[in-house]
Amino acid sequence: MNIPSEADLQQRARAVAHDLMAANLMLVSAESCSGGWIAKIMTDLPGSSAWFECGVVAYSYEAKEALLGVNPRTLEATGAVSEETVLEMVAGALAHLGAGVAVAVTGIAGPSGGTEDKPVGTVWIGWKRRGGYARAELFHFEGDRDAVRRQTVAAALDGVRQTLTA
Repeated sequence: MNIPSEADLQQRARAVAHDLMAANLMLVSAESCSGGWIAKIMTDLPGSSAWFECGVVAYSYEAKEALLGVNPRTLEATGAVSEETVLEMVAGALAHLGAGVAVAVTGIAGPSGGTEDKPVGTVWIGWKRRGGYARAELFHFEGDRDAVRRQTVAAALDGVRQTLTA
């Protein structure tokens, strides 16, 4: 298990910032289990207002519905930690928050909250570029709460870079 260090996350953020600037695009984040860490790591960089629009931390169903436009029926049918929910989160982030690229994360960081079907470390990440298609990927991270969140941020940032080059 490779847990990204703070320096590694900062390096990834710098690479994302560079790619966003080159594409003349802004990023928004819609975060649940990462608790705003994507927004934090992006705005830790000087000049971040040139590539980072805003971030939303939406833990509750109500926040996902009100701030990101997630359909209550989706949450009832699939739960917060699902492909359907993360795809609605990422689409809602672009629709409600603006920008050209969005990333959304939802998962179970632990130490509690896991189930047999969705154990601790289960994370869905979604990405979408304005005018493009949305994609989502399921991850099963290991470790404690901090480790799961670090791996989530790293995978989210890597996916932003892939979305920019797709």
